[in-house]
Amino acid sequence: MRLEPTTLTGRHVQLEPLAHQHAAELTAAASRDRSTFGHTLVPDGHEAMTAYIDALLADAERGTALPFVQRRLVDGRPADLVGCTRYMNVLWWAGRDTPVEVEVGGTWLASDAQRTPINTEAKLLLLSHAFDTLGVFRVAICTDALNARSRAAIERIGAAFEGVLRNHRPSAGHHGSPGRPRDTAVYSIIDSEWPTVRARLEERLHG
Repeated sequence: MRLEPTTLTGRHVQLEPLAHQHAAELTAAASRDRSTFGHTLVPDGHEAMTAYIDALLADAERGTALPFVQRRLVDGRPADLVGCTRYMNVLWWAGRDTPVEVEVGGTWLASDAQRTPINTEAKLLLLSHAFDTLGVFRVAICTDALNARSRAAIERIGAAFEGVLRNHRPSAGHHGSPGRPRDTAVYSIIDSEWPTVRARLEERLHG
């Protein structure tokens, strides 16, 4: 089983299914002030971006991920690509046509799109689709345990901290240690918490 590609549209960002033709635009987005990618895997250069896209599309074909590009909207019109995000670690149970759990992750934004409404709205779109359309029971959100900025952002939306998994995923970003594992801080939102989290995200966007 696999998740069908879909487009999710808000006021500030449109999440579109990742495709090979996005490589050039994503390479340009990733080249802007790479010092902001302290703990994040962001391909550097066209060849690395192409390999990154190939790997994500292979995950999508296996049913373990659904990758998106993040396109900035200006006055309601599609503008430039500013990054990627995805559902990953998709969990299926027998007897269901939709997953029971997804992780929202693999997220990066160009430096000029950070600290804008784009990330908040993208999370709202992804969580809404996961809970309201796919009917998942749980959404995980994970980050490097050393990434204080990311952890604070996850906590602000109301996700519950579950703990730290040691030596869990590859270290990434210029603050990471290539070839070494990182500790992962794990957060989650479950279906009964979703209405409260949704209200908090909507307040941040429109308040």
